[in-house]
Amino acid sequence: MPKTPSKSQSVSHAITSGDNELHVRLAEYANDARGAFSPNTIRAIKSDVRHFTAWCEKFNVPALPTTPEVLARYVDEMARTYAASTIRRRISSIAHIHRAAQLTDPIGSDKVRLALRRMQRSNLTRPKQAQGINENNIAAILATTGTRLVDKRDIALLLTTRDILARRSEVVALNVEDITFNEDGTATVIICKSKTDQEGQGSVMWLSARTVISIREWLSSSNIESGALFRSLRKGDRVTQRLSDNSVARLFKSMAKRAGINPQNISGHSARVGMAQDLSTAGAELTELMTAGRWKSPQMPARYTERTRAACGAVAKYYDRSGSGYPEIRDYPHAVRNMERTAHTL
Repeated sequence: MPKTPSKSQSVSHAITSGDNELHVRLAEYANDARGAFSPNTIRAIKSDVRHFTAWCEKFNVPALPTTPEVLARYVDEMARTYAASTIRRRISSIAHIHRAAQLTDPIGSDKVRLALRRMQRSNLTRPKQAQGINENNIAAILATTGTRLVDKRDIALLLTTRDILARRSEVVALNVEDITFNEDGTATVIICKSKTDQEGQGSVMWLSARTVISIREWLSSSNIESGALFRSLRKGDRVTQRLSDNSVARLFKSMAKRAGINPQNISGHSARVGMAQDLSTAGAELTELMTAGRWKSPQMPARYTERTRAACGAVAKYYDRSGSGYPEIRDYPHAVRNMERTAHTL
């Protein structure tokens, strides 16, 4: 199996420069940084740099090193098409490669900072969010899923992802050896490494009895005893290699569609989002959600659960206690009653 290229190796192929010294610096950085970054990070950096390089070639300006003026223009043009989060990630990637090549970081200039502020003020649309697969959705999916080997795998995958609020990369990285089955029918599973745990200290998560039953059915039917927990299937139910993280969204969409759920906004994060929303509805505090989902900051769980938290907020509690959320017309002020009567006559 070929080795995954390091971050700066990917970049050196994406950026062409006549300065041999820059290539030497990037090669040295590649050697020093080997194994320091996840494959997903490497892919993102490679994609970002290729995009910027193509843009620079279009306008015949150098990509490495770039100038604050060029980068500010790039931000202004990208703001017309791309989300602010995408643009910030690309700018961060460009800055990283400049530091790797021991060049001045262009982000530090006022021109770039002001361009980013212009972008933020002009791009006021809310970021798109994956639709959560909540408990009601799970009931519909379980009711419409068959008993084939692929169905057993998909259900085990979905329920496991929900219970541990897993990212795609985390759930497909699980091995059978990571699970400890308990006498009461539940289990614990260790997530050995994740996006927010690059050092691999690991997190122990809990699996419900329902999920454990589905995992046992999948393992028994597939004859898997060790190694990768979730695997691809070929013709004739032939079990092959570890399931890829890119397959998760496709499988979730397929289950949702079969259950009558619009799959358009279903993604590989939908089980994670849905469980966070269900936990919030059940009264979990933001700090508890951060622990359950292994978030380092409250930003993402707060956004995932903003609607459920609003429904459980102070105003909702007030109306629930007072029972005055939907008052009869006799309880309205006199002026409001007159307005409604007038409206009915129109």
